[in-house]
Amino acid sequence: MTAARRIVVVGESLVDLVWHTAAGTVRPSPGGSPANVAIGVHRLGRPVTLVTCWGDDPPGALVATYLAGTGLDVLRAPATTGGTTVALAYVDEETGSATYDFLASWAPDHIPVGEDTALLHTGSLAVVVSPGAEQVLEACRRLHGREGRAVAVDLNVRPAVQPDRAAYRSAVERLARVADVVKASDEDLRWLWPGQDPAASARDLLAGGPRLVVLTRGADGATGFLPGAEVSVAAPRVSVADTIGAGDAFQSALLAGLFAAHSDGTATVRMPADALELERVLRDCVVAGALATTRTGAQPPTAEELRTAAAAR
Repeated sequence: MTAARRIVVVGESLVDLVWHTAAGTVRPSPGGSPANVAIGVHRLGRPVTLVTCWGDDPPGALVATYLAGTGLDVLRAPATTGGTTVALAYVDEETGSATYDFLASWAPDHIPVGEDTALLHTGSLAVVVSPGAEQVLEACRRLHGREGRAVAVDLNVRPAVQPDRAAYRSAVERLARVADVVKASDEDLRWLWPGQDPAASARDLLAGGPRLVVLTRGADGATGFLPGAEVSVAAPRVSVADTIGAGDAFQSALLAGLFAAHSDGTATVRMPADALELERVLRDCVVAGALATTRTGAQPPTAEELRTAAAAR
């Protein structure tokens, strides 16, 4: 059996049409949450492969060129359709926040996840857009529960691709049962379970099977939930350019913090044993997310940038 050695990120690559509402300008920007996460992990110096797909169309050509220039190891999965997902991101100039609409295409024929996978990450459109969502769920099932390995999910809820709240909740609950780590924002959980405090929803998710649930609150930081322990970490105050990719940068740091590389070249996933260990991981995560907001577009920090910023807190 091949030893586990790397992080594998599974999900869509797409083109964001970023619409700055005040200026009335629109610019194409390749990315997608899973692609952003994989690039962030790569910049943090961890071995990572992005398993994704794109079409043989103009947006797909833009994605292919972009990914080729990142230095990222990319595995283009065979797909049953020829389209590339396009997202329209509306950026509010006053707050830097972004809202989205999608023309989604996510139809990998299968998800190739090798035996060298220590940590599998997925989320966003890939877990709710059919037919690819079913392939992603099966890939998570295959890895879940294996010793030294883990599945991580960033819900990154996008009602524009699945407006049926009950159907979205069912997809999330199925995924949580085969995940070790689930991350969600307060906005994600408020939409999924309206009228309920997001912290209570996070605890409900934890009770469904994961070993760790992380709740992000934007500028207010994040809270981690372990069985029997909870810890909150404040986010550093920064000047925000826009929020695109901030959650993805946070998730990259979370994956990097859980990935334990060994001297023989193998790797395992090390879950925080207590609140103190979890706090150390989350401190890097909130710094990574904050750094991403100081830049236009999805630009996760490098390992050196993260070390410098974390040391300055």
